[in-house]
Amino acid sequence: MLFNSYIFIFIFLPLVLAGWYFLNSKKAYTFAKFFLAGMSLWFYAYFNYYYLMIIVASILGNYLLSFLMKFSRTKLSSRLLLFTGLLFNLGLLFYFKYYDFFFENINALFQTDFALKHILLPLGISFFTFQQVSFIVDRCLGKADHYSFANYITFVTFFPQLIAGPIVLYKEMMPQFEDISNRKFSLDNFYKGFSLFTLGLGKKVLLADVLALPVNFGFQNTLFLDTPSTLLVILAYTFQIYFDFSGYSDMAIGLGRMFNIELPVNFNSPYKACSVKELWQRWHMTLSRFFIQYVYIPLGGSRKGKARTMFNTFMVFFLSGLWHGANWTYVAWGTMQGLLVIWDNLGIVGVKGSNDKLPAKLYIPRPVGWFFTFMFFNISLIFFGSSSMCNAFQMFKNIFALKETGYIYKLAANLDIPEFYIFKQAINLAKPDLLNYAFVILFVLLLVICFFIISRKNAVQLVTDERVSSNKFAMIISAIFVWCIISFSQVSTFIYFNF
Repeated sequence: MLFNSYIFIFIFLPLVLAGWYFLNSKKAYTFAKFFLAGMSLWFYAYFNYYYLMIIVASILGNYLLSFLMKFSRTKLSSRLLLFTGLLFNLGLLFYFKYYDFFFENINALFQTDFALKHILLPLGISFFTFQQVSFIVDRCLGKADHYSFANYITFVTFFPQLIAGPIVLYKEMMPQFEDISNRKFSLDNFYKGFSLFTLGLGKKVLLADVLALPVNFGFQNTLFLDTPSTLLVILAYTFQIYFDFSGYSDMAIGLGRMFNIELPVNFNSPYKACSVKELWQRWHMTLSRFFIQYVYIPLGGSRKGKARTMFNTFMVFFLSGLWHGANWTYVAWGTMQGLLVIWDNLGIVGVKGSNDKLPAKLYIPRPVGWFFTFMFFNISLIFFGSSSMCNAFQMFKNIFALKETGYIYKLAANLDIPEFYIFKQAINLAKPDLLNYAFVILFVLLLVICFFIISRKNAVQLVTDERVSSNKFAMIISAIFVWCIISFSQVSTFIYFNF
């Protein structure tokens, strides 16, 4: 079930909100948790009922391990249970996400003939697996308690963050589900949550889905793109992926707020960053937090010398790239991010006014740092958005070919969106020869709007601002919501559903 769908907004969400607050008003607190978990499982199974068996098996397996850890009396038994937990979770993730990728490369490298299974990837498996890995690791280390099954299943399945995050930790969620004061309906929280949900919905429906039209066309026709059209595809994809994923995160946080549950912020204006290192402190923050706590620090962090620190940093980004998908394009993207962050950590070039405490030999102005950071991230997304390394290299080839064939008009023509219909008809009647130019102008105007939006406050900051209670803000939110509802005919899936 998609957040940007009629069934979610007009059927599922009202039902789950009404049931949650009604049961809590009757002090049926445990039953309310099971109700919320049950509705969340319906939300998950709506995509494919086959997925339901996988997530239920994952939850039961991890909860059983947590229970067995209560009786662990020795370090050896604890480590054995931890190993079992990691094997269970990562094995499940490997089988469904990486099996074909692994054996396809084994076949190519050693000329073997292992059969590929072409397994259907369960939605959100990377997210709920990491969520439970963090819990099992901390249970083994004695940092987490064994919670009731009602609390645990609600923690894992809570529908706002179930499919694409944010990746939440037990210590920030369990106490909220146990807090009785969170069970009473709050009009203020509901209004702020609805406002944040609507802003995220606008990012997704009015920006990301519109940009997806030329972007998808461009990545599917890389052989025909010239230099200007390739550059526009890359820039549009940079905005599309941000508005798609940050929009989902805003909607998730807003939905959580409607239930009086605070989900962690996942994006903090990353395109304002003046270094790649700073960008990764602002982009997909909960994933970065997971890798720092459960990969970087256990590997030794920055405690074992500069060379080991660089290796640990590289491994974090290498694994982050692989986490995003079973394709060498994601590995290349993660590798590039890791090398750029290592470069920042070397302290050769610093940015004036940066919060980074590492001394640098040369300092550049913040605008220059922003330009290079934004440019390098754009370039890296060529790998992220390409279906294969061949297509990615073709995109690079197009850029450096420095040719112009007029393909930009065909690319821009894919922005044939309903909002442009009246203008399109008017131009067709008056000056049909200008229609191609009109689409290019529309494309550029859309990118300018995107630049303007990313330069403003992020959605979470905007909603927590005191002006959120003004009539003007309420009218803007209402207009965006209605516009999004009307535009649902262009519904598409979220990019991060594939991860």
